[in-house]
Amino acid sequence: MLLQYIDPGTGSMLFSVVIGLMTMLYFVGKAVLIRLKFVFSGGRAVISKNRVPLVIYSEGKRYWNVFKPILEALEHMEIRTVFYTSSEDDPVFLEHFEYIESEFIGQGNKAFTRLNFLEADVCLMTTPGLNVYQLKRSRGVRHYSHILHSVDDATGYRLFGLDYFDSVLLSGEYQKAHIRKLEEQRGIPRKELIVVGCPYLDVLKEKVAMLPKDRHDNFTVLVAPSWGKSGILSRYGSSLLDPLVDTGYSIIVRPHPQSWQSEQEMLKNLEERYTSKNNLEWDHRNENLQSLSRADIMISDFSGVIFDYVFLFDRPFLYVNNDFDARPYDAYDVDEQPWRFRVLPEIGYPLQEHDFNHIGEVLQKVVDSTYLKENRILARETAWQFQGESGQHVAQYLQQELSTNLVGDQE
Repeated sequence: MLLQYIDPGTGSMLFSVVIGLMTMLYFVGKAVLIRLKFVFSGGRAVISKNRVPLVIYSEGKRYWNVFKPILEALEHMEIRTVFYTSSEDDPVFLEHFEYIESEFIGQGNKAFTRLNFLEADVCLMTTPGLNVYQLKRSRGVRHYSHILHSVDDATGYRLFGLDYFDSVLLSGEYQKAHIRKLEEQRGIPRKELIVVGCPYLDVLKEKVAMLPKDRHDNFTVLVAPSWGKSGILSRYGSSLLDPLVDTGYSIIVRPHPQSWQSEQEMLKNLEERYTSKNNLEWDHRNENLQSLSRADIMISDFSGVIFDYVFLFDRPFLYVNNDFDARPYDAYDVDEQPWRFRVLPEIGYPLQEHDFNHIGEVLQKVVDSTYLKENRILARETAWQFQGESGQHVAQYLQQELSTNLVGDQE
C-alpha cells in the first residue's frame, strides 16, 4: 500500500537506486564467477558467451533516418552488429540484413534495465544523459559512443547530456569547442570527438531527389512552427495568418506534430477561421518533405526544421526571435552564445510583429537577398560535412574502435 503514495519523482529516484544496486551485485557476482573460472581453467582467459562486439541502441523508429546509413555501411563491411530498438514497428524489421541482428527490448525503464546489464565492446546511441538518469554505464561495456541526431549545438541537451560518453560523433567541426569547454569546467575526461557528417540529412537528401517535381505557379509560403506557448501559432495565430492570407500567396500551415495532441483547441479555432480561404491549407502528413519542397520561403521560430529546409533546399526563411531559457541545458554553462543563435541572423530574417502589416514586402526582401543566400551555403558547408558519406564514416570509426578493443584483449 505504501507504494501507492510515492510521487513520480521519488519513484524515479528509487528506481535508479534499485537498478544501481542490482547492477553492482550483478557485476560483483559475475566478477567472482569469472575469477573462479579463471582459476579452475588453469589461468586461461574466459570470454563471456553473452558478450557482443557492437551494440547500437535506438529509442524508437523516429531515429531510423539516423541509423539506416550506419547499418547499411556496417552490413557492407560485414561487421556483426546487434541493433536494439524501443519501437516494435521499427523500420529495421523490414530490412533483410545478414550481419545485423535486430531486437525490440521494450520502452522506458524496461529498455534501460536491459541496457544497464549490457556486455559489449562498443555501444552507440543517440540517447543523451548516460549515467545521469535511469540509463547507466554498464561495467560490461568498454566504450560508449554518442552520435548527434541533428546539425544543432552539442550543448542543446539537458545538463550533463554528453559528460559520460567515451566518444561523440559530430556533424561538423564547430560542435567541438563547447564540448571541450564543458570538459574543462567540469573536470571530466576528454572524449574522442569525431566529425562524421549527418546521417539523417543524407537520408533526407536521397528522399528529396526522388520527390516529383511539383511545379506551381503561385508563390508559396510555409508556416512551420514549434509547439508550446512560444510557438508562432500559439503566440500570434491569426495576427500572422490574416496578413499572410491577404497577400494572395499560397499558404501552407504545418503545425508541430505535438501541437495536434497538446494544442487541439487552438488549432481547431484557426482551422475554422480559414475554412473559406482557398489559398490556405493545413498539412497533416507525418513527413514534412513534400511541404518543404513546395515552399518558396518558410516562416518558423526555433524549430530544427529550419536547418532541414535551408540545407536540403537552399531557400530563404524568416524566424521569430523568441527568448531561449538555457538554464536546463548544457548551453547554460558555456559563456558563449550557441552556434544556432549566432548563425540564424546570418542566414535568415528575424521577423518582428511590426512586420506583419507589410509581410508581403518583407517576404520579397528576404527572397531577393544575395547576402542571406551566400551565408546559407557557408552554414551548410560548416554544419553538414561529408555529405552523403556519413554512414561510411561512422562505420569506419566503429570498426577502428572494435579493432582497438581486440588489440587490448590480446595484450
